[in-house]
Amino acid sequence: MEKLYTASVTAKGGRDGHIKSSDGIIEFDLRKPKELGGQGGATNPEQLFAAAWGACYLGALGTIAQHEGVDTSEATVEVHVSFNQDGNSYVLSAELDVHIPGITIEEAQSIADKAHRTCPYSKATKGNISTRVTAL
Repeated sequence: MEKLYTASVTAKGGRDGHIKSSDGIIEFDLRKPKELGGQGGATNPEQLFAAAWGACYLGALGTIAQHEGVDTSEATVEVHVSFNQDGNSYVLSAELDVHIPGITIEEAQSIADKAHRTCPYSKATKGNISTRVTAL
């Protein structure tokens, strides 16, 4: 495996803390959401994970669609990352709602599934969290 890029972010204080990337482009506070008993008012790890996964997933979707001659320049994915309690532990789950204008739902679902199999974030979570991918 050839390492092409490494992101480096320092986190301090956990869910009610602060993060900063090594290049200084990302730097902000984190807050536990109100739904988890926090004060809210700032981003949280689930939002950051959903944002990163969505961006990566659309890259994979574009690559797959290009090979199939489908334009995905207007495609969107809405990523829902949920924080769940499972007995005495916590687990994540995810739902990816994919919209590819100009093709049928069946065609979109096929491309969405292929993108899910190739996206590095999807691969990283495979077998680790419950994930649903649905073309809308």
